[in-house]
Amino acid sequence: MTPVQENLPLRDIHLPDPVGWWPPAPGWWGLIAICLLALFAILGFILLRRRSRLKRRSLVMLQQLAEQFRQDGDERQLTVQLSVLLRRIALSIYPRRRVAALTGPEWLEFLDRSLTADGKARAFREGIGRVLIEAPYTPACQVDGNALIDLIRQWINRNAGTRRG
Repeated sequence: MTPVQENLPLRDIHLPDPVGWWPPAPGWWGLIAICLLALFAILGFILLRRRSRLKRRSLVMLQQLAEQFRQDGDERQLTVQLSVLLRRIALSIYPRRRVAALTGPEWLEFLDRSLTADGKARAFREGIGRVLIEAPYTPACQVDGNALIDLIRQWINRNAGTRRG
């Protein structure tokens, strides 16, 4: 070596700092966003499908009760079964603490409020729906079964396709 080379202030080769994992590159952010959107879309589809399945099954059960009523004409049995069906559907849609303890006039008022958008319907409290709280305890009740079935079909169509809180 020459004396000039020894006096040069040279440093050893330095490698760049390693690339960190955070923050990710813009492409990874885009991929994360697409995955989250796909996940929410799938969850939304599953929830929508589950709710529409509840509505379909409820309407099938109502149709079976209607067929049974047309065959045997037992009005008291019809009102008991329709009341049970309504209660089961309501417990599937609304929070249990809001629905489970309702009986008598409070139950009918809840059904009326959930029947229309403005909540001012009176088909259960003052109309044909009133038999749901009277007929199970009345041995010889007179019920317009077809009108009651139609009312409950309206209630199912209005409520069973959505989840309420």
